[in-house]
Amino acid sequence: MPNVLYPELLDPDTRLEQAVLAGHCSVTFRDVPELSDLAEADCREADGLLVFRHHVREADFARFPKLKVLVRIGVGFDRIAMKTAAARDVLVCNVPDYGTTEIADHAMGLVLALRRGLLLHHDLQRGREPAPWLMIDTPLIDRSGAQTFGIVGLGRIGTAVALRAKAFGFRVVFYDPYVPNGTELAIGVERVRSLPELLAVSNVLSLNCLLSDETRGMIGAGELRQLPAGAVIINTARGALIDIDALGEAMKDGHIAGAGLDVVPVEPPAEPLPVLLAAYRNHDAWLTGRLIVTPHVAYYSPQANRDIRVKAAETMVAALQGRPQNIVLPSSRFAGPAP
Repeated sequence: MPNVLYPELLDPDTRLEQAVLAGHCSVTFRDVPELSDLAEADCREADGLLVFRHHVREADFARFPKLKVLVRIGVGFDRIAMKTAAARDVLVCNVPDYGTTEIADHAMGLVLALRRGLLLHHDLQRGREPAPWLMIDTPLIDRSGAQTFGIVGLGRIGTAVALRAKAFGFRVVFYDPYVPNGTELAIGVERVRSLPELLAVSNVLSLNCLLSDETRGMIGAGELRQLPAGAVIINTARGALIDIDALGEAMKDGHIAGAGLDVVPVEPPAEPLPVLLAAYRNHDAWLTGRLIVTPHVAYYSPQANRDIRVKAAETMVAALQGRPQNIVLPSSRFAGPAP
C-alpha cells in the first residue's frame, strides 16, 4: 500500500481526510513549520505528499526519493519547484474546485466597500471628532453603471467575479490569452487582446490569475499609470502580481483611488514593511477609507474549508488509483485526463 505524508494540518481533527484515504494508502500526519523540519524517515517512505502553505523547493525533492504524487491543497502551485518536479517525473495536481464563490464574493465585497465609500464613511464617523453627517465628495465613490470592471484571468474565479460584477451593473471586460475564443459570448462580457487595452478602460481592476514567471510583477508603476485616474485595484490572487511599492506611490499621489488586497508579496507581512502597509498599520490620514487588507482569507468559509480538505484527499486517491485528476504537471507514470 502506498505511503502518503500530510505534513501540515488544516484542522487538528483529521477524520475528514482519514475517511477518504482509508483503504487506499497508509497516511502519516505531521504538523511542521517547514518541510525541512520533517524526519528523514517520513520523507524517505512517502509516495504521496499533500501541501497547503509549505513551499516545495528544489532541494526538498531530494529528500523524497519515492515521491510519485504531489497534491497542492489549493489552486495556485507557485510554491512548488515545478521544473524539479518535472525532472523527477512527479505528478502534480491541485484543487481548483473549492472556494470559488467565496473568493468571488470577497472580491466584490472589496469593490463595493471601496466604491460605495463604506469604509471611508465608517472610518470618518468613528473618529474622535466625527466628520459632518454628510456625503463625502471623493473620486473613490462612483456609480457602478458608469464604470468598466476589468478582469485579468477568466478562469473559474474570474468568471464568477465577472458574473457578479455584471449583476451590479458594471460593464465587464477581461484579458486572458489562454481562454478559448467565444468564452466572452457564453457569459456576456467583452474581451480585449492585451493587458494595456484592459488597463486603459478599467475603473476597477480585479486580478484573478495564477502567479507564474509571466505574471509576476505584471502590475508595476507603468501599468498603474495606464489605469484611468481614480481607479480601484483588487487582488485576491497572489501578492507578487503587483509591485506594492509602486501601488503605494500611485495611491499617495491620488492616481489610484483605492485598493483591496487579500494577498501581499510576503505573507504574513514582515519588517521592513512596504511603505503602503506601514502607512496602513499606522493609520496615516492619506489612506483613510482607501485601503482594505485581509489576511489571505478570501477563500474561507466553513463549507470551503471542508471542501478543500476532502477534495485534496480525493485527488490523492484518484492519482494513486491510476486515474489522476486536476493535473497541473503530468507524469509518464500516470495516464489521465488533460488538465
